[in-house]
Amino acid sequence: MTPSLPQELVQRLDQLRSLSEVSIQDAWFIRQGETLIPAAPNEKGYLVWEKGRRPAEFIQEITPPELLNAYPTQGSMLRLALTWWAEAAEIYVNGEFVQGGDLFDSKTRILLTPNVQIGQRFSVALKLISPGHDIGGLMESRLIFEKPEPELEPSFVADELTVLSQYLAQSAPEQLEALTAGLAELPWDKLGENNVFDQALSALRERLKPLAQDLKRRSFHLLGHAHLDLAWLWPLRETWEAAERTFRSVLSLQEEFPDLIFGHTSPALYEWMEINRPELFEKIKTAVQNRRWELLGGMWVEPDVNLPGAESLVRQLLYGQRYFLSRFGQLAKVAWLPDSFGFCQQLPQLFKQAGIEVFFTGKLHWNDTNQFPHGIFNWQAPDGTECLTLMSPPNLAGVMDTQPKPMADYGRFWEAQTGLTAMLWLPGVGDHGGGPSRDMWRVKRRWQNSPFFPQIKTSRAEDYVRQLQTEAGDKLDNLPVWTEDLYLELHRGCYTAHGDQKQYNRRSEYLLYEAELWSSFAVWFTGAAYPRQALENAWKKVLLNQFHDILPGTSIPEVFEDANADWSQVLQTGEALVNQALEALSSRIQFPAPSRSQARPFVVFNSLNQTRSEVVAIPYLAQVFDLEGNSLTTQFTPAGETLFRCENIPALGYGNYWLLADSADWSTRLNSFAPILDNGLLKVTLDAATGEIASLYDYRHRRDVFDGNGNQLQFFRDQGQYWDAWNIDPDYENYPLESAELIAIKVLENGPLRWRLRVEKNFRDSRFQQDYVLEVQSPLLKIINRVRWQERQVLVKVAFPLSFSADTFTAETPGAVRVRPTRPQTPQEKAQWEIPHRQWLDLSNPDLNYGVSLLNDCKYGADAGPNRLRLSLLRGSLWPDPQADWGDCEFTYALLPHGGDWRGAVPVGNQLNCPLRVYFPATLNPDGALPPRQSLLALNNESLGLLALKPLEDDSQAWVIRVNDPLGQQSELNPQAPVPLRVERRLDLLERPLDSVSDRVNPWEIATFQVRLGKKPPALPTV
Repeated sequence: MTPSLPQELVQRLDQLRSLSEVSIQDAWFIRQGETLIPAAPNEKGYLVWEKGRRPAEFIQEITPPELLNAYPTQGSMLRLALTWWAEAAEIYVNGEFVQGGDLFDSKTRILLTPNVQIGQRFSVALKLISPGHDIGGLMESRLIFEKPEPELEPSFVADELTVLSQYLAQSAPEQLEALTAGLAELPWDKLGENNVFDQALSALRERLKPLAQDLKRRSFHLLGHAHLDLAWLWPLRETWEAAERTFRSVLSLQEEFPDLIFGHTSPALYEWMEINRPELFEKIKTAVQNRRWELLGGMWVEPDVNLPGAESLVRQLLYGQRYFLSRFGQLAKVAWLPDSFGFCQQLPQLFKQAGIEVFFTGKLHWNDTNQFPHGIFNWQAPDGTECLTLMSPPNLAGVMDTQPKPMADYGRFWEAQTGLTAMLWLPGVGDHGGGPSRDMWRVKRRWQNSPFFPQIKTSRAEDYVRQLQTEAGDKLDNLPVWTEDLYLELHRGCYTAHGDQKQYNRRSEYLLYEAELWSSFAVWFTGAAYPRQALENAWKKVLLNQFHDILPGTSIPEVFEDANADWSQVLQTGEALVNQALEALSSRIQFPAPSRSQARPFVVFNSLNQTRSEVVAIPYLAQVFDLEGNSLTTQFTPAGETLFRCENIPALGYGNYWLLADSADWSTRLNSFAPILDNGLLKVTLDAATGEIASLYDYRHRRDVFDGNGNQLQFFRDQGQYWDAWNIDPDYENYPLESAELIAIKVLENGPLRWRLRVEKNFRDSRFQQDYVLEVQSPLLKIINRVRWQERQVLVKVAFPLSFSADTFTAETPGAVRVRPTRPQTPQEKAQWEIPHRQWLDLSNPDLNYGVSLLNDCKYGADAGPNRLRLSLLRGSLWPDPQADWGDCEFTYALLPHGGDWRGAVPVGNQLNCPLRVYFPATLNPDGALPPRQSLLALNNESLGLLALKPLEDDSQAWVIRVNDPLGQQSELNPQAPVPLRVERRLDLLERPLDSVSDRVNPWEIATFQVRLGKKPPALPTV
């Protein structure tokens, strides 16, 4: 958006700037052993060296000239301005260390002397380490001869007039000729004559001031900021230290600069300060109370917001906002996600329900294909909730300073895009910490006094928005409305990278849901203690690991070592709490006398709001009987398990069975047969040459599902991208690799309850073991994968070409669905060639009333065509973790041919991810109060998805039921239980009462209800 200026004007401005500013980029020497050799800039003027954490030392002797292009320098301040691209930087002046830096703290202006004297010499050494993934570079080095205020050096005036001329080029280009003429008339031949030139320059500046009056209608609102990545190229423990340094620096600068306001997110960080640095925490509290420190975000961390489930996003806000309220007496009003990799459409509803009024992000400035069209707009969630959303200024390098040119460039862009003249600016060093610097604020103060620059104010983000609303008036009444997710046209590989993090997250989300559910029921029906603190601690570990460089898999190995330890602890805690609750419930279940001596009872628990009939496994060889003593059909497996089919296990309930040990040899029950699976609903025929699915026939709908082989493992070269773990090569399909080699097809199980074929393949040094599984009375084909992955920079997709086509496909997102075209037309649609999803994606043809869903238990990246579904399985990025996904992994995906549309995938996706639980009670209770089969909570609408059942945060005698309708329908909540239960009120996500008492749940609404047991429940012991 920088307007072009007349060449003569540009030349005159450059000439003026050269009187007090000079590049020294071509004067460096680079040390090679004991030798110094001249460093040669490349075509861009950069001094570069090889990647891979290689050192480079640049040396230069700086002797300030008496005259710079005939202009005197004596008495000036001399600054050295540097910009680098290096993993680590150390700057020495005359042998003394003066400053360090890294990839993000990558710019500085070092004061070499406050008073230039003839004959001074400065020996400067720059010790730099290149990044592991990219070449290193010294991008810029300049000397700036500044004068103390209120004096003005020529380069400062040149910058002022550059800003003025660019604004004039947009609004009054006819004035540029007068500006050019005025510069030409300066006494250029009298640069060193007793301030003659300075006086003439000052007079020209006065004459030009009227041209700048319009600039003061515009304003920059500065909020000091330091986007801190909790973990990325450093482990979490370093972030605590970086945050402490940053926060102390900010508080110190606020003493020197009373107008400095700072804003920061992440209650997780504040909690660490409260526990570990209480004196610093108290100072932050005081700054917040004095409105000089703004609490931003409201989420526990700055998470990824495409991959977590809806309840995880709720908990980010619940724990984050409640922490702010309890410690600071206020909620964050501004949602703040400057660096997350795209944004699901459910966020506006979640934000509004958590007390947040406006959302800021600048990440869409990173788009690789299309410029995001809006700077300010109303973002609409699927349920219709709207949230005012603003694009914050672009920060592509980790540091945003107060230099006038980038500020003015952005200001013109913002004004052209939005029509608004008030702009937000966020000075500070981010990523690894730093925040605003003293030099930034000194520069800001100097430009604040310039008549040739927009007004500069300091402001909290919340106050900026309110001021914007006041100043803009009617302009904000007709803002564009965005009704989709905010898709980032970049970083598409993070849906797949480091699959272990995705699998841990999916398992942990469901496990904590189950732990809360069964622990709540244990309180209701047994008076057990509710493990509130243990569950909150586990949730906070999950929320921490959903940070936008952990869950997406874009950090160094040490980060994942720490994360995996946390994930493991969550799984251990969750399983222990589930078993504890199930034992308490089992102790109250009435077990009738066994129909066989030596028979052992067990319970099948169902955590979902769906009545379920499924094949389950018992880890013993046994006969299984129902409560009436009827022997059930069983099947033994090679793993020593017994399969049987549960019938009609109540939603959110359980059913009892008996087993009797069996010493039969399972192998006698296995017959060899051709590579075909057939359960009467689906018939699967494998290709004997490839192990792929040659045919999938749907008996119910009399249809061949595939056009060509299904379950094709497709391998592509995936390299050349700068952000390796983040990005998939946009041209990856032009670089297909060879197919996997079939090693064997084996028959493992052949009914009567489960049919299983195993296919073994090799791809280069990697091995794939895929089990095709059909179960009795189930239209679902599961494909269970065990992979030993040994490849780097290879993308693996699995493809299913279908025998019909459709114009759109549907994918599950957090708490909603997203419909996309299979034949993209617009540039924006074409850029979304890899999409995030959660448990399923679906291609359905409404004219045929038929479709196919592709489900998964831990994969998130996918794409679709008119007659194809594809799931991304594995990658092999080298940076920042060179061993990402290396080794063994397991995952499952499944195919569901169906009549109708995508809605059939919803319950099956939940069942795949949350299987029935088989539990063996330690004790029997023939006189238990609970019957042998029971639903413990009936929502009276199985289309409702139960997101959470838990105690109210502030009232242990009240309970939260949170639901949404994953089918996008309007529903009603009418909960019933074996104990009296009444709905008291509606709540928001922070568990604050709402005015509404309606039991209606609107399409895609996340609805929270407060319920209470009709009789006084047992008091909750403190745990």
